Amino acid sequence: MSLEAHIAELEAKRQALKDEIEKEFGHLSADDLHIAELKRQKLWLKDEIARLQAESSAA
Repeated sequence: MSLEAHIAELEAKRQALKDEIEKEFGHLSADDLHIAELKRQKLWLKDEIARLQAESSAA
């Protein structure tokens, strides 16, 4: 898998998490712990994407 394809896959996963977080906020019985975990995963993906992009531009 090329680096660009990997980054695109991570961006798609990040968007899916963003959509899931928004959906969770729409529920009256939203689970704060679950939302916090989703946000942590989304942040990790953001950091990983930034790291890979920096790595690819340095190469």
